[in-house]
Amino acid sequence: MPRRIAIVEDDAAIRANTADALKKHGYEVNAYAARAEALGAFRVRLPDLALIDIGLGEEPEGGFALCRELRAMSPALPILFLTARDSDFDAVSGLRLGADDYLTKDVSLPHLLARISALFRRIDALREPRAAEEVLERGR
Repeated sequence: MPRRIAIVEDDAAIRANTADALKKHGYEVNAYAARAEALGAFRVRLPDLALIDIGLGEEPEGGFALCRELRAMSPALPILFLTARDSDFDAVSGLRLGADDYLTKDVSLPHLLARISALFRRIDALREPRAAEEVLERGR
């Protein structure tokens, strides 16, 4: 079953291009233009990874708000910011709000795909049960 990636991006061309590229690499993609639209869908079913822009239409900080809301819904959901905002302040703010990664829109497609794969590998590794030889028991 393909992994589901949600893209939350207000620019229709960027949203469509990113969705097409991810689909070509085997991902199932749902794309949303606004925070409210995405949040409504996430309340029904969470994606396997969320790719979020910071500025969403009339909400210059909408992506930050969505990140906080998603993190409250799922502490383990991989969240990646993909934004034009390249200041250290924005990157640090995004990571402190709970994002797992922060990339600017000048990133190449192979780089973006590698970051997405790395996030999925990390989540998969955390979900694997520990091997018996790694578990120490003391007493009963």
